[in-house]
Amino acid sequence: MAEWPASVQPLFVGATLLWSGGLKCAGLSAGRAARRSALRSLVGEERAPAVYRLTGAVELLLAAALLAPPVYAGEAVAAAVLATGFLAYLAYARIAAPGSSCGCMSARPTPVTWRGFARAGLILAAALLGTRAGPWWDAAAGHPWAAGTLLVGEAAALVAFSPEADRRWLYPLRRLRVRLRHPLADRSFDMPLESSLQQLHGSTAYRQVGGLLRSGLRESWDEEDVRVLCYTAEYEGRLATAVFAVPLRHYRPEEIRVALVDESAAATLLVLDGA
Repeated sequence: MAEWPASVQPLFVGATLLWSGGLKCAGLSAGRAARRSALRSLVGEERAPAVYRLTGAVELLLAAALLAPPVYAGEAVAAAVLATGFLAYLAYARIAAPGSSCGCMSARPTPVTWRGFARAGLILAAALLGTRAGPWWDAAAGHPWAAGTLLVGEAAALVAFSPEADRRWLYPLRRLRVRLRHPLADRSFDMPLESSLQQLHGSTAYRQVGGLLRSGLRESWDEEDVRVLCYTAEYEGRLATAVFAVPLRHYRPEEIRVALVDESAAATLLVLDGA
């Protein structure tokens, strides 16, 4: 089996610990994050900030050892032990302090969920694989594309398992999906007839000719982005059909138009727009 996948794991684990430890040690809101975390119940509210920053310092030291030469298997073992400690901490937080914030990689309040366990498990798996590592720079030089692809994939998985990063990628992605797949923008979506009737009844066009209508809805059909609604009406002593054109996929009652048509004479008696 190729050794290069194991050899690049110190890069991934080291960069992850660098991110996590830097936020714990240098973050402006580190103290507040510590008091919101499960450390408050584990070591006490007063000691929580100090333990939080100490954990960050350990992560930074281990990150430096993993990223800088020479390579020792003990560095990956230490990272695996630290990842196991993360898993134990998350389990404690979930059981003993269920309302607490994770406090793992951001000062933003993030509850402990399965994503936190998956992230810690990913780091543990990478650290265990890294115990078989050779120099990562040799692996990167010998297999640049493969190593780069693996690291990008692991980084993407790490971000996906990090609720702290949701506002950077998940929320914009959801907003984009809403814009692209909004029900009103989906031409295969069947707009309920009741919705069109509600829009019609609130329109100026309906109020203008409502006194002329002599029946309920007779028939309706859709033409591109317009729903046509037909009623029987009486205009100047003549029986007519009131034909309303209602926007189908937008709520725009001001754009509704109506025409009164004498079908027997094939004549249009009156045309009104929403204005």
